Amino acid sequence: MVNPYINITTSIMNLPDDCLLHIFQGLEIGTDRDSFGLTCQRWLQIQNSSRRSLQFNCALNRTPLSQSRPNINSFHINKLLTRFQQLSMLSLSGCTELSDLGIGHLQFFGSNIQTLYLDCCFMISDVGLSVVASGCPCLTSISLYRCNVTDIGLESLAKSCSSLQNVNLSYCTNLSDCGIRFLSQECRQLCSVIISYCKKVTGTGFNGCSETLSYVEADSCKLEPDGISGIVSGGGLEYLNLSSLSWCILGDGLVRIGEGFAMKLRVLNLRMCRNASNEAVMTISKGCPALQEWSLALCHEIKLHGWEAIGLNCHNLKILHVNRCRNLCDRGFQALRDGCKRLSVLHMNRCPRISHLAIEMFKCRRADVEIREEELICIGPPTFR
Repeated sequence: MVNPYINITTSIMNLPDDCLLHIFQGLEIGTDRDSFGLTCQRWLQIQNSSRRSLQFNCALNRTPLSQSRPNINSFHINKLLTRFQQLSMLSLSGCTELSDLGIGHLQFFGSNIQTLYLDCCFMISDVGLSVVASGCPCLTSISLYRCNVTDIGLESLAKSCSSLQNVNLSYCTNLSDCGIRFLSQECRQLCSVIISYCKKVTGTGFNGCSETLSYVEADSCKLEPDGISGIVSGGGLEYLNLSSLSWCILGDGLVRIGEGFAMKLRVLNLRMCRNASNEAVMTISKGCPALQEWSLALCHEIKLHGWEAIGLNCHNLKILHVNRCRNLCDRGFQALRDGCKRLSVLHMNRCPRISHLAIEMFKCRRADVEIREEELICIGPPTFR
């Protein structure tokens, strides 16, 4: 029997924090979630503790370059990190005036951060990066696009954040193979590395890298043959972008891709590797049996024997780029037509030695292949940025 003198009246304010947290997480409309913390101080704290990502309006992937960007300084960072202490993702991209002092607050509030974007933070030096290293031990992904860090900063980052998996170092022109060596040796779970336009990197720092390394972008780098061997040395590489690698004399350096360590390679971009030779193409076609997409656009030195090797050996090739290949002739085109049984897309334009008759015969016999005239610079899966 219910005692009539017991007051069982309650309200939502009497619910414990875990129940309120569950209610907040169930809100699907953005305005409702934003208004949740306006109720009272307690609800505001629950809202703050639930926030997992923070991105400023000045972030490069949100605000058009034509718009003015707010000046994010040390005060702003301190206030926001104090308020949101459970962040797992923080983007400071485009905060061009942010200094080492401003990023120093991560030393106290960065313990849960796993993903950090510092793209175009020009004033952050090795000192700031060492703070990131000590304050963000759980870091798995970091983007340092166009940052002024050196091998010293990369060393401290690699030694403190050994769980790093994705690293973007594109346009970090002060880095060399020494810094890359620290990264590849200390971070044995490394999956993705972008070193495009790092002019001082030859690739040798990748020697002995982990087999987890599956994605490398090295567009317009001055890689040496031994450096290419280093990049594929882990044996787990699936995506490799070496576009604009025109200084590999006669393509000899590219031969290293097909010498047995790139058996899992699925996507290979050799666009504008103008000196890629028949020997390199023949070796790669035999040594990379899993290859599914291959860009040879503007590779002018590939001749009949190279195209025949592709047709004969690339049994899993689905997408091929041959735009503006000057030495792709009718016989080479026929070799691609009669081989490459799984080919589904052929990117081809401005190939002067291919006759209209050869093209029509290709279309007639390989109706399963779509011929596209547009030229793609970036190929394969999207990358961490």
